[in-house]
Amino acid sequence: MELWPGQPFPLGATYDGTGTNFSVFSEVAERVELCLFDADGTERRLTLPEVTAFIHHGYVPGVGPGQCYGFRVHGPWDPASGARCNPQKLLLDPYAKAVDGQVIWSEAVFPYRFDEGPNGPMSLSDSAPFMPKSVVTSPYFDWGDDRHPRHPWHETILYEAHVKGITMRHPDVPPELRGTYSGLASPPVLEHLHRLGVTAIELMPVHQFIHDHRLHELGLRNYWGYNSIAYLAPHNEYSSYGQIGQQVQEFKHMVKTLHAAGIEVILDVVYNHTAEGDEHGPMLCFKGIDNAAYYRLDPNDPRRYIDYTGTGNSLNMRHPHVLQLVMDSLRYWVLEMHVDGFRFDLAAALARELHDVDKLSSFFDLIQQDPVVSQVKLIAEPWDVGEGGYQVGNFPPLWSEWNGKYRDEVRDFWRGADHSIAEFAYRFTGSSDLYETTGRTPSASINFVTCHDGFTLTDLVSYNQKHNGANGEENRDGADDNRSWNCGVEGPTDDEAVNALRRRQRRNFLVTLLLSQGVPMMLGGDEIGRTQHGNNNAYNQDNEISWFDWGAADRQLLEFTRRLAKLRRHHPVFRRRRWFQGRPIMGEEVDDISWFTPEGRLMLPEDWQVSFARSLGVFLNGDAIAAPGPRGERIVDASFFVIFNASDSDIDYVLPPNEYADQWFEVLTTVPDDPDLGFPKPIVERFKPGDIINSAARSVRLLAGTDIYRDDD
Repeated sequence: MELWPGQPFPLGATYDGTGTNFSVFSEVAERVELCLFDADGTERRLTLPEVTAFIHHGYVPGVGPGQCYGFRVHGPWDPASGARCNPQKLLLDPYAKAVDGQVIWSEAVFPYRFDEGPNGPMSLSDSAPFMPKSVVTSPYFDWGDDRHPRHPWHETILYEAHVKGITMRHPDVPPELRGTYSGLASPPVLEHLHRLGVTAIELMPVHQFIHDHRLHELGLRNYWGYNSIAYLAPHNEYSSYGQIGQQVQEFKHMVKTLHAAGIEVILDVVYNHTAEGDEHGPMLCFKGIDNAAYYRLDPNDPRRYIDYTGTGNSLNMRHPHVLQLVMDSLRYWVLEMHVDGFRFDLAAALARELHDVDKLSSFFDLIQQDPVVSQVKLIAEPWDVGEGGYQVGNFPPLWSEWNGKYRDEVRDFWRGADHSIAEFAYRFTGSSDLYETTGRTPSASINFVTCHDGFTLTDLVSYNQKHNGANGEENRDGADDNRSWNCGVEGPTDDEAVNALRRRQRRNFLVTLLLSQGVPMMLGGDEIGRTQHGNNNAYNQDNEISWFDWGAADRQLLEFTRRLAKLRRHHPVFRRRRWFQGRPIMGEEVDDISWFTPEGRLMLPEDWQVSFARSLGVFLNGDAIAAPGPRGERIVDASFFVIFNASDSDIDYVLPPNEYADQWFEVLTTVPDDPDLGFPKPIVERFKPGDIINSAARSVRLLAGTDIYRDDD
């Protein structure tokens, strides 16, 4: 077989129509073998003939899409110095754009002899028969007139979902498409997302990942996918096409279809660690290519790995080739796969230069100056498990953040925990205390009550404790501090009073979320009452515990959520681009926002410090929206008055005086548990300024200064 020198760039396998260029970085390698596999598993080895700046490369004429390959790296095995080269181990290409197969767990995929331990002699067993293979792909795809929807942040509604979970039990998705990219892009799912008002779907990890050895031994799988091994490859198990490497085409088709429906695609990406674990873990890719370059090693004992993620290792974001891999991956997913943004798992780990989290780290510098990545939606999970890793509010101006403080405070408010209502007010209005001084807008706050990690919304109001027995860890895994409340009974009950309260609490959470300033993120399935039966860490439950049960969908809750999303979409006062000022705007007589006590007077500083306070009213002035529209036009909306009552008693509220509105119309209440779903009929109840209205225990009541239903018609 001919082998030409080829080129060092681009890294990975690049098909040009007549052959494929292969290129891989390794500073420690003495030589690198390219391993090509026939359909029957026959392996041919070719030593890459050229090395340019530690990049080993070669060009093979006649090799094209569908070709399976891997690398073997010859170099030192010296764990004491951090070097772990073992040519008996087939390695995935860090730049592989597709991967065929999964790891078949065997002692052979580990680089050391089990009888000697990870720092003893290297294993001489060939891992190729047990390893997935990298695949050469075709760059061609007919994108047609595909365009990024580019919804402005303040108009965005995020929906966190799992490719498999949302489709696996959907009765209207063809069986052969369930659990796949094509299933996610099928008409029944698109219709659901569209009617729900979703503008962006945030997909749980779709980079190629590995099912952990420990889970395999337990008969479980890594369902969530936070165990990446190939950062440019879409996960192959989500493909319905059935041909080697065709998951790339299927993923592109999914994105194109979602874009045509006006829905953006945001990927949850895991650049903080890989599936290789620590010194006891397998050798699949980076560990055998250049261990000391790709991973953070303990400087006092390079045999060991620094772990800021709780998974065994941390990628070495101080190394230029690791940074290059991450940036190349991000650009590839935007330019070639047309995704619209990223949510960075444990993003604080990416910002660690030496030890402390550094807002000015190289990673953020690269993002800031990159002409492609800087233009898409960037979301940080602003913490890791290392010391000083909780960094909510501390990311640079381009970034939005999962606002963990919003989640915690909203949960505490509705379960009746002792706290300051000032904290709730900050979260409801966009968390200016966290983001305003950093030059960011309310859209920096990704507001959420539930996410994949923790209870679903139904479980949040049904369980006080986690019930993770199915995970095989004797209920030790998962968070113990859930800030949940079971409404009086743990788990399912026939007590109708408890069930009614739970339904009301779900509506309270949804109203709070979708009327808050910032960007709302719903956990997929919450809108239909999905339960995980108290499991708050279902990462290894690739079964009915995690999959949406469409047959048991709560249709009333779904319709309530749809109407809420429509209310937010139609009324810009709930999704302002700029912060409230707490003063008159545009020559108005009243402030853009005002807070009221139940007695109908404006709240004083001392009112905010009452620890036992469980209720408050807020006036949102639709005539005082300072930020203009996209063409410079003035934005004017109805004014609203929201009453939050998280206490266990009814409270009478005095409505604001004449200067706030001449009359008030009922918009919604979370109290009724009937087909009207809390939204009034077309003929709505009208109130006068100063009227006393009842706010039921544990409820939200929303009024408008105009009949918005008639106005909407």
